[in-house]
Amino acid sequence: MEKVKAIFGKGVWVFGIFLILFFPIFSKVEAETESNMIKNGGFEVDIWEDGNWKVNNKENIDIQHFAYKDDEWIEANEGNYALKYWMEEENIREESVTISQTLPSLPAGKYRLSAHIMGSSDTEQSYVSLIAGDQIAEAIKTSGYNNWETITMNFELDSETSRFAIGALVQGEAGAWGYLDNFTLERLNAEEEQPIEADIFVQKVDGLNDDFIKGVDISSIIVLEESNVRFYRESGEEDDLFTILADADINYVRVRVWNDPYDVQRNGYGGGNNDLKKAIEIGKRATANGMKVLVDFHYSDFWADPAKQQVPKAWEKMSFEDKKIAMYDYTKSSLQMMLDSGVDIGMVQVGNETTESFVGESDWEKMSQLFNQGSQAVRDVDPNILVALHFTNPETAGRYETIVKTLAVNDVDYDVFASSYYPFWHGTLENLTSELQHVADTYGKKVMVAETSYTYTDEDGDGHENTAPQDLGQVLNYPITVQGQANAIRDVIDAVAKVGEAGIGVFYWEPAWLPVGPASELEKNKELWEKHGSGWASSYAKEYDPEDAGKWYGGSAVDNQALFDFAGKALASLNVFKYVKTGAIATRTIDEVKTPTFSITLGESVILPETVQVVYNDGNTEEVPVTWNMSDLEGAVKNGVGSYIIAGTITNENLEVKAHLQINRENFVMNPSFEDEDRSMWRIEETTPQTQFQNKMEDAKTGQYSLHFYSDHSVQFKIEQEITDLTPGYYNFNLFLQGGDAVDQDIFIYARTAEREYKLASSVDGWLNWNNPELTDILVKDGNITIGIAVAANAGAWGTIDDFYLYKNKDNIEDQNKDPHPEEESGNGEQGQGKSPESVEDKVETPDDQNLSSSSDVKKEEVDEKTINEAKPMIQDQNQAKLEGELPNTGTNYYTYLLIGVMLVGIGFFIQLAYRKRRERI
Repeated sequence: MEKVKAIFGKGVWVFGIFLILFFPIFSKVEAETESNMIKNGGFEVDIWEDGNWKVNNKENIDIQHFAYKDDEWIEANEGNYALKYWMEEENIREESVTISQTLPSLPAGKYRLSAHIMGSSDTEQSYVSLIAGDQIAEAIKTSGYNNWETITMNFELDSETSRFAIGALVQGEAGAWGYLDNFTLERLNAEEEQPIEADIFVQKVDGLNDDFIKGVDISSIIVLEESNVRFYRESGEEDDLFTILADADINYVRVRVWNDPYDVQRNGYGGGNNDLKKAIEIGKRATANGMKVLVDFHYSDFWADPAKQQVPKAWEKMSFEDKKIAMYDYTKSSLQMMLDSGVDIGMVQVGNETTESFVGESDWEKMSQLFNQGSQAVRDVDPNILVALHFTNPETAGRYETIVKTLAVNDVDYDVFASSYYPFWHGTLENLTSELQHVADTYGKKVMVAETSYTYTDEDGDGHENTAPQDLGQVLNYPITVQGQANAIRDVIDAVAKVGEAGIGVFYWEPAWLPVGPASELEKNKELWEKHGSGWASSYAKEYDPEDAGKWYGGSAVDNQALFDFAGKALASLNVFKYVKTGAIATRTIDEVKTPTFSITLGESVILPETVQVVYNDGNTEEVPVTWNMSDLEGAVKNGVGSYIIAGTITNENLEVKAHLQINRENFVMNPSFEDEDRSMWRIEETTPQTQFQNKMEDAKTGQYSLHFYSDHSVQFKIEQEITDLTPGYYNFNLFLQGGDAVDQDIFIYARTAEREYKLASSVDGWLNWNNPELTDILVKDGNITIGIAVAANAGAWGTIDDFYLYKNKDNIEDQNKDPHPEEESGNGEQGQGKSPESVEDKVETPDDQNLSSSSDVKKEEVDEKTINEAKPMIQDQNQAKLEGELPNTGTNYYTYLLIGVMLVGIGFFIQLAYRKRRERI
C-alpha cells in the first residue's frame, strides 16, 4: 500500500510539473476556441492532415508545414509552427496561391480578420491580401527576414451567411518566399472596436448607419486617362482608380451629365466633356467595382450652378410646355440607356445647385413643374431609384426653409434634399446639421451633402489658378495639410450622420482631378486641356458660356483638393471613409504652425511674441517657444510704412515660422471696419431699411464685420463719420467696396471740410472684386472733416463696404495760398480729384513708396509740425484775406511795385519839368 501511495504521489508530482510546463499551451488553445472562430489558425496541426485549410493553385509553389525549431535564427511568431511558402525559381511569371478556410455559418455582425506575415523583400517581394467572402483587402508587401507584420481586415455581414470563406491570397515573383501564422477572426461589438493604427488621426463617427453613402464625384476620369493621368496606391503600385476607391470603402460614384457639351465641329467644352456616353462608361466601371451610381443631370450643355442655369442649345427656342416634354423624354431615355448598359443606378439628381433658377427659369412655379417632369421620368423608369434635388448656400439664414417650403406648396415629388457644403464658403457645420435636420424633421425628406472638398496644399499643380485657398472670402478652419483635409471630410460626414436615419451620405467632389502635367509645362498642359477636355473649360466653350468659360478657360482649379498627390499617388486622407467607422491613430506630430499677424501705426514699438501656436495632427493646439530673426524686424522698423515678413524658428523643432507685420500711418477713422460693438460714431441715411452691420467673414475685407446693403426696391443710402481735432494738413481717404447686380449705379466716396467737398466715383462689379477708391490731398485747415460714401443703385443691387481709412499725407507748410484742387468742374461734373478706383491687387504699398522711411524722417515730421503750429496765426490771416478777396496785410506783389514805380516816374517828371521852367525864367 505504501508503495502504491509512493507511486501515486510521484505521479501527482510529475503531473503537476507537466501542468506547469504546458499550461501556456492549454490556455492558448482554450482562448482560441473562445475568441477565434478559425480552426487551427496558428497551424499547430499540419494543414495537410487537419482538413480545415484548403490550398488552391499550389502548382509551382512549395507549401510547407514549418516547425520553428528547424531554423535556429528565425523569430517564432506564435506557437511552434507556421505555414511556409516559396515561389519556385523555375517560374518565369508571377504566381499566386490562396489559403482559405470555409466556416459553416457566420452570424450578422462586424468582424475583424487578422494574420501575421513575414517574408522576402526587394525584387523577390511577396504580397499578402486577406480574404473575407467576396472581399479582398489591399495587398501588403512582406519586408524581410524576421520582420513580422500584423495585417487586418474589417468587414460586416448584414445577415447570417452560410459557408463563409476566409483566408489569404499570396502573390509573388519567382524566388519569393514567406511565412503565415496566427490567423484570427473575431466578432466585434461596438464598444470593442478600437482605432486603427494609420498615418492620420481620425475620430470615429458615432451613429453612422451601415448603409451610409460614402461617395465621390469622379466625372473627369475618362478625359484624365486620355490625357495620360495615372493613379497609384499609397504603397506606390499603379492601379485602376475605381479599384483604389472601392478598397477605400467608397460605395457610391456620382457622375454629371450634360446634354451636348460640344460645338458644331464636335470640339468639347471641357470639364470632362460629360455627355451620356461618358456617363455610361463611368457608371459601368463603378458598377463593376461594387459601387452604386448617382446620375447628376445638369439639364444644360455645360456647368450649371447658382450663377447660371443655361438652357441646352437644342431647347433654346422651345416654349415652356415643349421644354417640359423635352426634359421628361431626355431624362427617361438617358436613364433607360444606362440601365440597359448594366449601370447600377441608386439615385438621380434632377438639376445641379438649382438655388436661384433651373433650365433657364427663375419663377419657382415653373421650376417646380420642371422638377416634377424629371422626377416623373425617374419614377416611370424605376420607382426604386431615389430622386434628389440639389441646392447650395446653407449659411444664408432662411434660404433652405424658403426653398423646401416652396417645393412643398408646389407639390414637388422628390426623396432627397441635397446640399453643397464647402467648408471655406458655407458656414459652420453646426448650422449645416441644423438646416438639414429641419428639412428632415419638418418635411420628412432624406438629406445629404452632394458636394464637399478641402485643400491639402496651397501649391498649384498645373499652372491654372485654384479656387482655394484665397486670401479673401474664405474661412479656412482646418490646416492646409493631408491631416487637415481628412479632418474636414470626417467632420462633414459627422454633421450629416448627426441628423439620424434621414442623413444618408456625403459625396466628395472630384477627388481625382489631377494635373495633366506640371505647372512648369503650362503650354503643354493647355494643349491637353484643349484636345481632351481635361481642364475645367476649353476655349471652345466660349460660344456657349462667353462670360465665364470664354474668359477663364483652363485647367483644374481643384488639383490641390484631390485625394491624390499631383503625381497620382493616393493620400492618407483617402482612407478617412474607411476609418470613420473605427477611428484611426497615428504618431503625434506638428501639423500646422499658426502665422502671427501684427498691424501697428508708424512710430509704435513692435513686440514679437515669445511663443507661437501650433496644431498637432491629433487636433490639439499648444503654445511653443520661437526664436525670431531680429535683423528682419530692425529692417522693417527702419523702412517704415509697408508690409513685412519676419522669419523665425520653433525652438525645439526644426520648423520655420513667419510673422506678418504691417506698418501703417495713423488711421483717424473710429471703428473703421465695424468690428467694435459701439458704432454710434457712424451716421447712416437711407430711404428704407437696406443696410446692416453683417457678421460674415466671407463678405468682409478684413475681420468679421462689414456694412452690407441690399434692397428689392431701389438702393439709396449714405454712411458717414465726422472726425475732429485733426492737425492742419493734407489727408487721403479711401475704403473698400464690392458687390454686384448693380446695372444702374451711382456710387461715390466723399470728404467734406469747412471749405469744400471732395468726391470720387466708384462702382461694384462682382463678389470679392474689391474696389479701393481714394481721394488724395484733402486740405484740412480747422481740424474737422466728414468722410463717407453714397450709394444709389437699382433694385436687387447688393454689396459690402469695409475698411475706411483716413490718414495724413503731408503737412500744410509749403505754398500756403495754393489750393491743390482749383475750384473748377472736372470732366464728369464732379469737383476734386483722386486716384481712380483700383482693385486690392493694384494697391500694394512698399517701403520704396513711402516718404517716412527712417527714424530721421520721424524727427523731421516732429519739426515740421512745430513749425506749422507756430505759423498757424499767420496762415489763418492769409487764408482769411484770400477768402475775402483782399490783399494780405503783410503781402507785396507785382502790381504794388508797378504802381509805386509809375508814381515815382511821374513825380520825377514833374520835378524835372518844374526845374527847367524855373531856369528859363531866370
